[in-house]
Amino acid sequence: MSSPARTRQLDLITLGRAAVDLYGEQIGGQLEDMSSFAKYLGGCPANIAVGAVRLGLKVGMVTRVGDDHMGRFVRETLASEKVDVSQVKTDPTRLTALVVLGIRDSETFPLIFYRENCADMALEAQDIDATYIARAQALVVTGTHFSTQKVDAASRAAIAAARAAGTKVVLDIDYRPVLWGLTGRGDGATRYIPSASVSEHLQSILPHCDLVVGTEEEIHIAGGSTDTLAALRRIREHTPATVVVKRGSAGATIFDEARLSSLADAIDCPGFPVEVFNVLGAGDGFMAGLLAGWLRGKDWSETGRIANACGALVVARHGCAPAMPTSVELDAFLARSAEIRSPRLDRELSHLHRVTTRRTEHTEMLALAFDHRRQFEDLAHRHATGADRIGHFKKLIAEAIFELRGEIGGLGGIADDRYGQSALDRLTGSGIWLARPVELPGSRPLAFEDPAGPAISLRAWPTEHVAKCLVVYDASDPLPLREQQEAALVALQNAVLATGREWLLELISPDSQGSDIALSMQRLYAIGLKPDWWKLPPRGDVEVWRRIGDVVRANDPHSRGVLILGLESSDSQLAETFAAAADEPSVRGFAVGRAIFWKIADRWFGETVSDADAVGEIAASFRRVTALWRSARSLAQGAAMRPGKKNGILVPLGERTEADI
Repeated sequence: MSSPARTRQLDLITLGRAAVDLYGEQIGGQLEDMSSFAKYLGGCPANIAVGAVRLGLKVGMVTRVGDDHMGRFVRETLASEKVDVSQVKTDPTRLTALVVLGIRDSETFPLIFYRENCADMALEAQDIDATYIARAQALVVTGTHFSTQKVDAASRAAIAAARAAGTKVVLDIDYRPVLWGLTGRGDGATRYIPSASVSEHLQSILPHCDLVVGTEEEIHIAGGSTDTLAALRRIREHTPATVVVKRGSAGATIFDEARLSSLADAIDCPGFPVEVFNVLGAGDGFMAGLLAGWLRGKDWSETGRIANACGALVVARHGCAPAMPTSVELDAFLARSAEIRSPRLDRELSHLHRVTTRRTEHTEMLALAFDHRRQFEDLAHRHATGADRIGHFKKLIAEAIFELRGEIGGLGGIADDRYGQSALDRLTGSGIWLARPVELPGSRPLAFEDPAGPAISLRAWPTEHVAKCLVVYDASDPLPLREQQEAALVALQNAVLATGREWLLELISPDSQGSDIALSMQRLYAIGLKPDWWKLPPRGDVEVWRRIGDVVRANDPHSRGVLILGLESSDSQLAETFAAAADEPSVRGFAVGRAIFWKIADRWFGETVSDADAVGEIAASFRRVTALWRSARSLAQGAAMRPGKKNGILVPLGERTEADI
């Protein structure tokens, strides 16, 4: 096979559609009857870009988005997936494209394109930077962006720049009759309508391509015949490019550059027989896998295998861009593909997909926890003041966090919505890590603050909010109590997964001496719980933290890690705990509250300190605790090389190899 040498800054550039997909959440109904929708990044080239990055390629995108909320969402999502967005232009007059789509059954996927004069269809030749195209090994263009005069000129300008620079050109035929004006605007689901003019148009592009990819219907439109072999021969008359035919569950058929005289000339790449849940986006996943293999110089059989596996994973999930697999889950699927028929329902794959598609890394987390409710109620009662004062003080804590924002990296906060809604409003969208509690304070067995339960309440939260749950639990609790609490935690995890957020489990021992936290964690892992974060009580014992780390590594190497809570510890007690935990790689920082602000709160409620002074003192107290933590960690890192470190630097759990542990 002929693939480009990997000597350029980018492996791949995609050009064209970048939209917002609004996916109906009710499965099996008509689109007109769906009542709620999930919002995802969409558009064939955007999906391919995300999929290719998740497989380890360096990818850029050329497109336009509107100067609107949806355009910012598209840009921010691409950037968070590590797609280079330097060539994503903002169109000042047009809106970002939308697509509304749903899943009726395994063969019916209604969709409506809202693309009338949208931003990405205004891409023009002047938007193409030839020097940028020359930075990539390959350029992907798609059929839709030849469907009007303006985007046709832009795509051809990009192709010309690619040919001049020796950048390979890939055509994803991506045929949508509605976008060529061949159907009514509401008929986005129709995939094939013959059109001599469209066939002629596509054939004018073929001579410039090195790789052509399409479904059988797309091969028919490119070749101008519903006879597949005749269409392929017609394509070959126009180009020596490798032609890849996507055949759904049957896999793929690849015709390399050598010849194309019969179907027997093809390289057959069998598919993976999985449950078809959602075909939309599966071809984009296939393309991402195909490009990953091709650009890395793998032979066509292996490249087709990778592409088919990626398509199989996407076809089994809701959404397009968010369904794209990562290299980690792809390897896991390939290792067990014979036994997996429904990737969507496979616990291991689902977990790997979730934890390896996180968009942010947190090598350190320093959080100010002020989600206390009962304690503040008692404090307000003692000072004979109303609950409104609690909310006001919590807003002051939020202001202190803002004061620290540019000073302390890895900054976070934990606030409740009973008294801290104004604080939540202040912190949300600021880039500060933010968690909020779901538990009813003091409940044992665990009960939730919202009587409707987390499956309902979490749907109303911003997705950036981490669900935090405190549970008083021990693995040796009486069986009825333990089972009731575990069932509540499983329900919480299910709600977290359904709403696409992370969760933090704060584990408190029921006895004052502190039972075996590591044993309790192991029990919770054994029943299938995998919280993103753990929040654990202070302990001044190195061995305790080592055992905790061993449990985390053994059960979830992709865990975000452990945060140390403070309770009412003094500075000396915190320093002792930090010193004991600092050398344990799974410990990422702290989530301390009362140890930082409680004395200040008592004075403020007693009206002996002003708002401004309270903010300043809280910030100063947080700086002091941060200094204690970082001093302990610095001493640990400065010691001789220890397990979990490379060159004295802590290695994120998800990136660590056996040699690091």
